[in-house]
Amino acid sequence: MMFKDRIDAAKKLAKKLEGIKKEQPIILAIPRGGVVTGDVIAKTLNAPLDVVVSRKIGSPNNPELAIGAVMHDGSFFPNSALIDALGVQRDYLDEQIADQLSEIQRRLKKFRGGINYDLKDKTVVLVDDGIATGATVFAALEWIKKQKPKRIIVAIPVGPRDTIERLAQVAEVVVLYDPITFGAVGEFYDSFDQVEDSEVIEIMRSHGYKLNDIT
Repeated sequence: MMFKDRIDAAKKLAKKLEGIKKEQPIILAIPRGGVVTGDVIAKTLNAPLDVVVSRKIGSPNNPELAIGAVMHDGSFFPNSALIDALGVQRDYLDEQIADQLSEIQRRLKKFRGGINYDLKDKTVVLVDDGIATGATVFAALEWIKKQKPKRIIVAIPVGPRDTIERLAQVAEVVVLYDPITFGAVGEFYDSFDQVEDSEVIEIMRSHGYKLNDIT
């Protein structure tokens, strides 16, 4: 399955979610690409759009290999087996966590204006434009659970089958395509341009957020 772009994927995903419209869900998107996806879904379901920022921690020799992920409150969700196998030192983890926390705080201030959430007893739909290892989604999911929502649904256009199967063990999952062979999310899109901060800000403003153009 191929998608024209994030909007095309989001429209298809929104159709799969129409049944929860009566639950007045909150669409919680992972920036940046997930906000484009979440925007379409939120407008289709007449639901509020919000963002949650989770940042992966890459391994020392391969930044793209996630050995864990961190949330805005400092919660770190490690891939302990991988950390042990690679012999990653605690000093490295502490440094990376601090760096990513700084970026998380910057994005939250820029994209939503603060870090306070009210998800208790709500139906929450966690949205991204796709997942690979799923490190950031798993971290966000664990944090969302601590907020005691009524229901959590993870909605994504595409992700590798093994990751989707692991995800389905801990959450409701709505996915359009879960191929066995998987390289990168972008290979399933005809157009997968990088989403800039300015586009995220514009989308969030369209949902009523009063944001400044800060760096």
